[in-house]
Amino acid sequence: MAAPTRRSVLSALGVLALGACASTPQQGAGNSFEPSRFQTWSEGDPAYRLFPGDEVEVTVHTADELNRTLAVGPDGRVSLPLAGSVMVAQMTGPQAARAIADRYARVLRDPIVEVRPVTYGAQQILVGGEVRSPGVYEMISPRMGVMEALTLAGGANNRARLRQVVVLRRAEDGGVMMRTVDIRNAQRGAPTDIIPLARHDIVFAPRTTIAEINDFTELYIRNILPLDNAFAYALADQVFNSN
Repeated sequence: MAAPTRRSVLSALGVLALGACASTPQQGAGNSFEPSRFQTWSEGDPAYRLFPGDEVEVTVHTADELNRTLAVGPDGRVSLPLAGSVMVAQMTGPQAARAIADRYARVLRDPIVEVRPVTYGAQQILVGGEVRSPGVYEMISPRMGVMEALTLAGGANNRARLRQVVVLRRAEDGGVMMRTVDIRNAQRGAPTDIIPLARHDIVFAPRTTIAEINDFTELYIRNILPLDNAFAYALADQVFNSN
């Protein structure tokens, strides 16, 4: 797969103005790193949340004729017979079921709804920092790790600090978790703390210290539309508005 250039990423994703939710960053923000801006990493697998491109099986147990397999549209909505469009993106299956049941309650008595994802859209991550081709990439396997992510981006260049490659992930409450991975150990064949990546993870290879994550988030999260809008706003809030 050809690596997307920064221009193609910007063209494909568009410009995002986060002025309403993020204050203007201070000059020299990358000179220090404040761990308190990020949450403690949780090893638990978060509940799967629906995303545009997924397909869901909607079962209305009280009205079988309304059962459908529906695609989550680019706007995050599914189109229901009799009830119109309902937003389900960023919801778990049970949350989407409740949202759909609430809509069907306008035309049905006590609807009982179940939502189950049956196919999944593109699983994408963002790779940046000291790599040869920073940008958006599709995950090549469900167990893909940080080393594979760097490889997709053309590999780390000679300036990358591979002892502290940063991984960012949205937490269950919408905040942002951060941890680092020592890739040098893996390159030497030593035991390494392997992190299987998940959709919308951000992998960042710093040049000198992880303090550079401040400047990276300004470039990729404040100034362009990233993979997951909800994650973008949460990350911008964490990075630019934390005390």
